[in-house]
Amino acid sequence: MLLGEIFQVALQAIRANKLRSFLTMLGIIIEVGAIITMVTLGSGAQKAVQARLQARGPALLTNYPGQ
Repeated sequence: MLLGEIFQVALQAIRANKLRSFLTMLGIIIEVGAIITMVTLGSGAQKAVQARLQARGPALLTNYPGQ
């Protein structure tokens, strides 16, 4: 099959199953949005924790070997 034929068959399938195509696109859009939101929240939380640790100073954690 040529690339043009494959494209035409794909478009015909999308037109034949409009509701299924719409729901698939909606699911993909929601999933991408959720992933972006979770990555953003994780990054923000990481920066907040780093800021709190830096505010306490360099002597926050002490390590005593053998205890």
